[in-house]
Amino acid sequence: MDALVSPLLRGSQGSRPRLAPAATAAEVAAITALAWTRDATRLAIGSGRAADDVTTVHAIATRWEALGGEIVTTLTWPETAASWLRQATRFTAADPDLWIMTGSPVGWAQMARRLLWSTTWRPERTILAAALSERATLDLVGLVNLDGITGVTESGDAWRIENGVVTAHQVGG
Repeated sequence: MDALVSPLLRGSQGSRPRLAPAATAAEVAAITALAWTRDATRLAIGSGRAADDVTTVHAIATRWEALGGEIVTTLTWPETAASWLRQATRFTAADPDLWIMTGSPVGWAQMARRLLWSTTWRPERTILAAALSERATLDLVGLVNLDGITGVTESGDAWRIENGVVTAHQVGG
C-alpha cells in the first residue's frame, strides 16, 4: 500500500456523508451469484451505520443463508472515527472466504484505507455493493490499492479493477 500515508482522509471530518440507498434485488442477486462463482461459503459483511446500509446487509445475509451459505460476521463502522482500527481488526478476524461491503463513500474509503494499512484484508477477496461502485468513490482509496476488487451496479452488472483499470466483469465468470 505504497500510495497511502494515513488511513484518515483529509478534509472529511465534519462533512455530512452522502447516504447510500438500500440495495436493489438485482444487486443482491448479483452479489450472491459472484460469491458462489468464487466457491465462497463463508461471508463477512460490513457497512456504514445508516438505516439503508443495515437493510442492505440484512438482504444480502438473508439471501446468502437461504442459498446455504454462512455469515461469519456482520459489522458496522462509523462515518468518522479516530482510526477505524477496532472495526478493521474485527472485520478481518473471522477470516471469511469473501468480504462484502456497502455504505457511504467516505466512511467506506476510510475503513478500506485502515483495512489496507493494518490488516490481512485483500481487495481481491471483496465484493462491493452499488453504493460504492462510482469511480469517485474508488478514487478515494486509489485504484492501485484496490486491484482485484469486484463490485456490482444497481442493475446487477459487475465490474472489477484489474491493473488499475475498472473493467466490466461477468457475474458468472
